[in-house]
Amino acid sequence: MIKKDNSAPEFTLKDQHGQTFSLADMKGKKVLLSFHPLAWTPVCRDQMLSLEKNFDRFSKLKYRSSGNKCRPYTIQESVG
Repeated sequence: MIKKDNSAPEFTLKDQHGQTFSLADMKGKKVLLSFHPLAWTPVCRDQMLSLEKNFDRFSKLKYRSSGNKCRPYTIQESVG
C-alpha cells in the first residue's frame, strides 16, 4: 500500500470506458483508482456501489476516478 504523500509507480492501463489511463497524465492531481479483479463477487459489487454512491463527494474534492478491471478470473480460478 502506498502511504500518504508517497508517489505511486508509473503505469498505463485501460479504464472502465476502454480509454487509456496513464498515471503520468495525472501528475499533481488527486487520483482514486478502483480495481475489480472479481467484479462478479459481492465484495466487488459493494465496492463499486460505494464508489458510485460517493462519486459527488470525490468530485467535490477534485479527485479523478478510474474504475479498472484486472485480468478477469473465472469462478473456477478464484476458488481453486
